[in-house]
Amino acid sequence: MEQIENIILEIKKNYAPDKRVAVFNITSENKNGNVLLSGETDNSEALNELVYQLKLNEINYELNVKMLPDKNLGDKKFGIINLSVANLRTELGHSAEMATQALLGTVVKVLKSENNWYMIQTPDKYISWVDEDGILCVTEDEMKNWKESEKAIITKSNSEVFYNPNEKSEKISDLVLGDILKIVKIDKEFTKVEFSDLRQGFVKSEDLQNFKLWQSDTTASAEKVIADSKNFIGIPYLWGGTSSKGVDCSGFTKTVFYMNRIILPRDASQQVNAGEMVNTDSNFDNLQPGDLLFFGKKKSENQNEKITHVAIYLGDGKYIHSSGRVRYNSLFKDSDIFNEYRFNSFVKAKRILGNFDKGENLVKNNSFYN
Repeated sequence: MEQIENIILEIKKNYAPDKRVAVFNITSENKNGNVLLSGETDNSEALNELVYQLKLNEINYELNVKMLPDKNLGDKKFGIINLSVANLRTELGHSAEMATQALLGTVVKVLKSENNWYMIQTPDKYISWVDEDGILCVTEDEMKNWKESEKAIITKSNSEVFYNPNEKSEKISDLVLGDILKIVKIDKEFTKVEFSDLRQGFVKSEDLQNFKLWQSDTTASAEKVIADSKNFIGIPYLWGGTSSKGVDCSGFTKTVFYMNRIILPRDASQQVNAGEMVNTDSNFDNLQPGDLLFFGKKKSENQNEKITHVAIYLGDGKYIHSSGRVRYNSLFKDSDIFNEYRFNSFVKAKRILGNFDKGENLVKNNSFYN
């Protein structure tokens, strides 16, 4: 059995090293002289490699591994987020830890369902659970129709959908920065919009922008990133938060860069693998505004590198991050906003602009949006 466990571990290491973005949960047990392999995976190549290795090592086996998306979903293997902000959990159940959030109108992959909860994968490849009220499950054709429709993206921190085209009308829903809705009719004061579940209402036209026009503007600049980051100042820290209602450290950086049409990985320990390394070995002179600063513990003889926090560099030693709330601090000891703890736990910096902003990392090139 040890040989089989080693095979499983090696395949998981090669094909699904990060359980946040890939599923490879397979166990083995003896059954009447054969090895029974049970579990699930979303990677057919990994499963094929497992079968190949078992045959290569002349191991008699019985396979009971479910391929995701689960066939029990039928033809509805996609979803569209149906709340202004959907809370996504590490496990099914409202008492489970909040892993992340997803915004209204975002297309997701549905991997399986259980007890009115859905395991989904968001555009940043993150895997989590959402309850049935947060998602509308759709077919591939319905998903394509949604992506091809004329849509609007909310560009204000907060907005609302009204039943009628006036602010005194009853509200249908709140909205947050980055929410996406279908456009029905555009007027000067209000735009008529439609949710994925066909609810209709009116949003102030000044609060939104045509989605295709918005995503086509890929001239992300440090000035724009900094301006957008400052709009979050004072917003409370929220573990798992990725919206203008509340953000954790990486949810903050992710949302700021998303509004600049760049899709960052979800967590700080994933974001650190994006972009180009900036040399900060002796000082901070090479840093540029818009760079990401990473904090935690540096690699040593006794421990691996561990990234636990991320911030956006503003220039002149100053940075902005979500810590208790979105706030400013400085790397320079003579500054009134110097943070000794962050200074001592600084690990490295990465440059996103001009390096990571290409290919499917851009909203306009990502299959979840287009």
